[in-house]
Amino acid sequence: MRTPLIAGNWKMNGSAALIEAFGDAFEAAKLPANVDVVVIPPFPYLEAARNAFQNTPLQLGAQTLNPQHSGAHTGEISGRMLKEFGVSYVLAGHSERRQLYQERDEQVFDRLVAALDVGLTPILCVGETLEERDAGSTMDVVLRQVGYAMARLEPAQRLKVVIAYEPVWAIGTGRTATPEQAQEVMAGIRAYQAGFDKTLAEQLKLLYGGSMNASNAAELLAQPDIDGGLVGGASLKTDEFYAICQSAG
Repeated sequence: MRTPLIAGNWKMNGSAALIEAFGDAFEAAKLPANVDVVVIPPFPYLEAARNAFQNTPLQLGAQTLNPQHSGAHTGEISGRMLKEFGVSYVLAGHSERRQLYQERDEQVFDRLVAALDVGLTPILCVGETLEERDAGSTMDVVLRQVGYAMARLEPAQRLKVVIAYEPVWAIGTGRTATPEQAQEVMAGIRAYQAGFDKTLAEQLKLLYGGSMNASNAAELLAQPDIDGGLVGGASLKTDEFYAICQSAG
């Protein structure tokens, strides 16, 4: 059985007060024992989050990393630095990084490798735009993004990657892929992986990202190939994020 994973991506949001609120709320919360929960705040809050989450089931994630371990890269963060702050997970290839900062498949792959090299679990983000979906290119786009990264990794590395399908047209818009639409893409990703590694396909953890909230989480998470969620706006509210975590148990 694949352990469900709920990851909350705060993006460029949050505050020291919100970190403390999450620590207090989840210290008292009774989460399902079989669900992993990760909070992914902006870099400046990592140390505060590590301290605030000590007595909670919350794990810590980061929003990106530089492919290099060190060097003259002003404003950048390396995987080794993230490890020092107790980070366990890191996003790679989020649609906003791809669109706003022109990260290409090649650069996303370099970030995956950098994460794996230092023992971080990368969450590879893939997904299509509205134009690509309307053109009937969803699976072509998604499997290109998945395939570029996974085909270049060693077999042992592939087993450590989590994949998040995030239809770009559903991020921050309030629109959500129907459970059937999300399941179709998730099943396609798993079938693609099974084509060259059945063990990987069975173990591969797939998350849905795209306006998941407390009201639609249970229906999405009930789909056979959806193993969790990459949650955006709803992860900034303790009660709503808690409700989503409960839905995964």
